[in-house]
Formats: sequence, C-alpha cells, structure tokens
Amino acid sequence: MWIFGWTGASGFSARSTAEQVTNGIDATGLTAVVTGASSGIGVETARVLAMRGAHVVMAVRNVDTGKSVKEAILKEIPTAKVDVMQLDLSSMASVKKFASEYISSGLPLNLLINNAGIMMCPYMLSTDNIEMQFATNHVGHFLLTHLLLETMKSTARESNQEGRIVNLSSEGHRFAYKEGIRFDKINNEAEYNNIRAYGQSKLANILHANELARRLKEEGINITANSLHPGAIATNLLRHSSVLEGNPQILSSLSLNRNVARRGCLQGAATTCYVALHPQVKGVTGEYFCDSNLYKPNPQGKDEELAKKLWDFSLDLVNPFC
Repeated sequence: MWIFGWTGASGFSARSTAEQVTNGIDATGLTAVVTGASSGIGVETARVLAMRGAHVVMAVRNVDTGKSVKEAILKEIPTAKVDVMQLDLSSMASVKKFASEYISSGLPLNLLINNAGIMMCPYMLSTDNIEMQFATNHVGHFLLTHLLLETMKSTARESNQEGRIVNLSSEGHRFAYKEGIRFDKINNEAEYNNIRAYGQSKLANILHANELARRLKEEGINITANSLHPGAIATNLLRHSSVLEGNPQILSSLSLNRNVARRGCLQGAATTCYVALHPQVKGVTGEYFCDSNLYKPNPQGKDEELAKKLWDFSLDLVNPFC
C-alpha cells in the first residue's frame, strides 16, 4: 500500500479524492449500478459518478435513506440522473427481484459497482441460512453480477464501450481463515471468528473478480472485472465493532500497519471511481487496486484453482435463484 501521501505510478495517492481521480472524465451515456449507495463511500461514489455524467442507479436496502441521498445529489447537481431501487444483498430473493426489475426497465448497464458490505458482525445467518458476512459481501454480489451479466454483455456489444465490474474488497482479506475459503465450514458457529470471517468474504470478492475476468476474457467479451481496497476509512461499516471504531491503531492494522491515516469518504471512493472510469484502467482486468494504483493481494488472492472452486461453490448456492 502506498504510504499516505506518496504518489504511485498512476499519478494518484492515498490523499487523492474521487473528484480528483476523475477530473476531466466525461461519463455521459454510461449507466452505473452502485450497491450500498445510501451510506459511506457508496454515497460519494454515486455522487461523483453522477457529477461526471453517468446515470446512477442506487441499489440500497433502505429506500427512504436512498431517496434522501438522491435529493442531496440533485440539489448539488441539478442535471444528475439518479434512480433509487431496493436491494437487500443478504437475501437472494431480494437480489433476484432487483435484477428482474432492472432488466425489465430496459436500462443499459456499463458499470457495476459491488460496493455494499458489512464488517465483523456477530455470528448470524442470512435468510438463506448462510453466514451473514459471506452471504452479504460475496454471495449477494455474486448472484447480482450473474443475473445482470447478460445485460452488461448486450450493452458492451451495442455501445461498443468497455463495461467494468468493480468489487470492493479490503486489505482485511489478508486476515481470512488459514485455508482461505472454508467451503465445508461456512456456517460453523463453533469456530466462527468475526475478523477472519470478514477476511474470508473479502478474499471471496477478489477471487470472484479474478475468475470472472478470466471467463470474460476467454469469451472475448469487452467487460473487465477488478477488485480493490478503498482504504482504512471510518464509516458505519464499523457499526458492529466498537473496539475498532474507537481505536485507530487497530483500525490501521487492517492496512498492514503502514502509516495510513483514517480517511474520509472523499478519498475512500477515489479508488472505486478510478477503476470504474479512468482511461488508465482500460483493458485492465483481474487485478487488485489500492490508493488508485495496482497492488498485490496475498497469494490466495491470486490462486486460480481456489477462484474456480469458489465459483462452482457459489453457483451451487445461488442456483435456485438463477
């Protein structure tokens, strides 16, 4: 990770904001779905994409909160195109409903920003009886991407523009369970560790993007898939961890104990917006980014066999809703 303030090869650093990394970029004509766009860096991501001219569909769990964010964006940017749709990523039925409504709307889809997530919550199961962090952070986004992929492929073909899928992971992926993904112990309450379960779900985000990138490239589809770490940012993602929220030293350990300060959402959304819009990322796929620069995940994050196994495992989980 780039030491706070140091500029990487892209010309940007941990200090760069989402507005700065997209300065001069015209996203007019692009349509983007942003999950979790009603709080934290999702709000800033939606705002900046809309500022650059993209039609932003905010996929949010709480529609009332989403509408308030939309109103704030429109107040600042009267010409912005913003819609709000309900989506609960912890429920596969909700994901399928969202995807069906989106497809029925006839909207194109150029950018899919898999941003939403939960962090270090106590052990609990989703409505589909899957450990909540794995269900929300990975399975929900896996199913959403799967259901919207044909729309993205059609948009890429008809517009002759590159589609981009962006998975928000975390440096927390380095704290996953030793085996990476515990395929046979996803719901094992006795051995549940909220930090390692979070790491597992974030490792899954990287592996999902990598395998998707491989498959799209193999098909010759003009869509890229990448993952990223947004930075050690204090948002309501930390609502389940009062220890982290009150202890910057522990929080910074999630960034490999480098001198990375807490950042606000202006910087937190920068890498997402960079990977989604910047010309430097054109054609780049199956990579991991941090501070708007290429970065290396841990070895498990580049394990092709693990990625393929996770893909098949995930397909089995979501099959009833496909």
